[in-house]
Amino acid sequence: MPTPPPRRSQDLTHLLTRAERLVARRLQEVLEEHGCSLDAWRVLSLLSDGEGHPMTAVAEAAFLPPPTLTKLVDHLVDQNHVYRRVDPLDRRRILAHLTPRGETYWRRVDRAVRDRWPALSDGDDELLEALLRRLVATLDASAETESRPA
Repeated sequence: MPTPPPRRSQDLTHLLTRAERLVARRLQEVLEEHGCSLDAWRVLSLLSDGEGHPMTAVAEAAFLPPPTLTKLVDHLVDQNHVYRRVDPLDRRRILAHLTPRGETYWRRVDRAVRDRWPALSDGDDELLEALLRRLVATLDASAETESRPA
């Protein structure tokens, strides 16, 4: 049996990009039914843990630049899904929280996403998550090493 050619990084990049786009498309289909954008879903997902999160952490988790996040959070505040408060431990920081209405909305949207999410074989969800976490950690560590001065 011939040895398969070594996997090229572009093959993995292609697969990751294709998977991300398919996931985003599937999510967007469900989210649009509830009047929710993918960016808003990411914000609501982070805030659904019941903790207040600094706007900088929300921007990072939602993959948004701070000015774009501010506009999105303003919109979520207008919808009464999110509120902002000054951090009692550091008055320079603003924490974002879900409102009770936002929690109800989040639960409804999250349930719809989970109901329409295709299931992988037994254990594959956990395996995929573990491999992706390892890939992210490896890439983060590599980026930190490369950015250090010699």
